[in-house]
Amino acid sequence: MKAELLRALSSRWTKLVVFCVSLLPLAWLVWGAATQGLGANPAEALIRSTGDWTLRFLCLALAVTPLRVVVGLPPLAHLRRMTGLFVYFYAVLHLAAYSWLDMGFDLGGITKDIGKRPFILVGFTAFVVLSALAATSFDRAVRALGGRRWRNLHRIVYLVAPLALLHFFWMRAGKNDFAEVVVYALVLALLLGWRAMKYFNKKGL
Repeated sequence: MKAELLRALSSRWTKLVVFCVSLLPLAWLVWGAATQGLGANPAEALIRSTGDWTLRFLCLALAVTPLRVVVGLPPLAHLRRMTGLFVYFYAVLHLAAYSWLDMGFDLGGITKDIGKRPFILVGFTAFVVLSALAATSFDRAVRALGGRRWRNLHRIVYLVAPLALLHFFWMRAGKNDFAEVVVYALVLALLLGWRAMKYFNKKGL
């Protein structure tokens, strides 16, 4: 079973399949918008759904390394960059949906909103950090920065996780809906806790 999984992950088609699957949430949202299938408030549905998918892909991106190490699936490493870029892709869609559908691309209004509402500020901060990671996710950036500095820079993804979770928490707090917040908090705690354990074991602490 594991050998078959390793062969499947090593296939030249794997990246294409993962790429197409990762676009399915967007396809579903576009179809829903075109067929009036997003409920009574389609604007809110688009904003929230793109945010939800950003958080889900963040969890997937952070899960790649633990799965690769614990389960013993080295080919998963080839999917880490693509998964990380899809985190940014859906974050861009989330910001675009908010800027267009909620703020009408009013730059002044958006700037005031960022300063006025803490959960918007936290979300925008997470987006800025993700932008730095996306801009340096290519081989040319790795060569320009050097492997060690590049790895140190990309460790700030661990800052994005609590910021994204806090943004999500504040979004759901207005409706007293914390069930999903707890699920994401547990998943992220597990993924970040695994990394912390590996780090302290390596340091002998």
